[in-house]
Order: sequence, then structure tokens, then C-alpha cells
Amino acid sequence: MVWNWSHALLGAIYALPAAAVILVDPSSGVALAVGVLPAAAVGLPGPRRGRVAVVLVGALMGICLLIGSVLALIPVLAVPAIFALCVGAAVAASQRRVGRVALFLAVPLIGIGLSFDDPREMAGAALLIFAGSVYAFLISLLWPARPAPKTDAPSPAGRQAMLRYGVMLGLAGATAAAIGFLLRLDHVGWACGACLLVMRPDPDLLRLRGLDRVWSVLAGAAAGGALVLVDPPTAVLAAAVIVALAGLAATKGSHRYVTPMFTTFIVFLLLLVGSPQDTTGRFLERAGETLLGVTLAVVFGLVVPALLARQSRRAAQRSAPLL
Repeated sequence: MVWNWSHALLGAIYALPAAAVILVDPSSGVALAVGVLPAAAVGLPGPRRGRVAVVLVGALMGICLLIGSVLALIPVLAVPAIFALCVGAAVAASQRRVGRVALFLAVPLIGIGLSFDDPREMAGAALLIFAGSVYAFLISLLWPARPAPKTDAPSPAGRQAMLRYGVMLGLAGATAAAIGFLLRLDHVGWACGACLLVMRPDPDLLRLRGLDRVWSVLAGAAAGGALVLVDPPTAVLAAAVIVALAGLAATKGSHRYVTPMFTTFIVFLLLLVGSPQDTTGRFLERAGETLLGVTLAVVFGLVVPALLARQSRRAAQRSAPLL
């Protein structure tokens, strides 16, 4: 875990318009807070030129969620589309940086977009996210420029290895989506998104992200639900949104996967403000779908590859010539 006070201040300033609106209209104010979530999650690129990435991520997020909402209208198309997108993005990730962006960001966002079956409503939300990203970009320019942080980017895996990973990822994501559609879950994209966000080619990273995803989502959902149940004054609700966005921005760069705690907290406020009677049902739904998505990521990311590798070794031993 890391905490950066300068970034915390930036996240708090991102939240100020939303907090001001919450004092008048809580539902609209929390929706505005959702609009700056991508900016707080991106962090603060050092060079000022690099901060346009905040706007690009906001635009990409809105577009991908909109694509997911369109696919949600046709489940028989959405399930194979998730599989195909996973495979294509994984192969592209072995060759180009844009492929890694598609694999680890765009495709999971499309999966999350399956939760929305009204593209018109989602288009409005996408515009809100884009507007929030533009506002956050302008605010970020007030921070001094710094050298770009040095990162040890892992070497991309070979095409064949990423193809195998893409197939496993596609099977996991498509299975999560299919289960969501078959069970007619209210938020099909919660399980699918959790699966695609957790699964990674590195088994150790998958285990860590899976564990962190579960506890951080449960913590964020519990905190958001508890706050709504006590029916706080609007000033307290506004302060909570400021703290959540400050925490999200301040912990960017942590080795532990804590982002879902803050995003789930704000999403739960959006879902439950005005309808606190739904708190228990929403919590159980979020918890169940998160566990489903993480379980599928573990099955297709760890268990199935291990079984296939064992079967391959046994086949090689049986076919080896006797000396």
C-alpha cells in the first residue's frame, strides 16, 4: 500500500463539484462523482503533456461501457463477442502497447457495460464521464510537472502463449456473461468485469488480485451500504465522497489492488441513495457476483492450465521412446 498526500488533495478537488451538488441533490451529485472516478484511478502522470491520458481514459471508458450496453441487448451475440474480444486483445498485447490497453482496460470495461441494457442512458453516463475527465485534466495542470516515473515494464509474452491465455480469458469472461444472462442477474457485468479485471497471465498476480478484489469490494460495499442505512445529512454524504475520491487517488500505484474498495463505495451510494431498503439485496448481489467472477478467473487462469499441462506431460512421457 502507498499513500500520496499530494494526490489525495488532487482527488479531493476532483470531488468538489460532486460534493457541492450532493448538498442540493444527492443522487445527481453522486452521479457526478462517478464521472471523475476514471481520472482519480489514472493517477497523475508526471509531464503535463502526459496528463491528456486522463481525458483519453475517460473517453475510452465511456465508449467501452456504451459498447457493452449495446451488446447486452443481444445476449446470444454478447457472449461470443466477449470471447472473441479477449482472444483478439491477448494476441495484440503480445505485439503492441495498444493491445495491452485493450486487454487490461477496454475489454473488462465492455464486460462491465453488460450491466446496462439501455444504451441511451449509458450514452448520457458516458458523456458525464468524459466531462468529468476533462475537468480533472484541467485541474491536474495546476500540479507541477515531474519526470515520468520509471517503470519496469514486463516483456510481452510470445504470440502463442498470449493466444493460449486469450482463449482461457475468453472462456472465463464468456462463461461469466452467460451465467449472468441465464440467471437474469440485475448486473450481468459485475461478474464478467470482476473476472476480466482479476485474471492475469502471471499466476501469482492472479492470486493476489483475486484475493484483493474480494476483500476490497466487500469492504467498499459494506461501507457504502452502512452509510446509506444511517440516513446521514447531505453534508456527511458529500464529505464521504470527497474522502473516497481522495483515497482512490492517493493509493494509486499501490502493489495491492485496493481500487475496487473506493469505486464500489461510490457506486453503492449511487445505487442506494433514495432506496436504502435495497441495501441487503445489493450487497449480496455484489458479493455473489464478485465471488463468481473471481472463481471463474481462478478456474480458467490456474486450474485448467495446470490440468492441461499435467496431461501434456503425461502424454509426452507415454510417447517417449524406451531405451
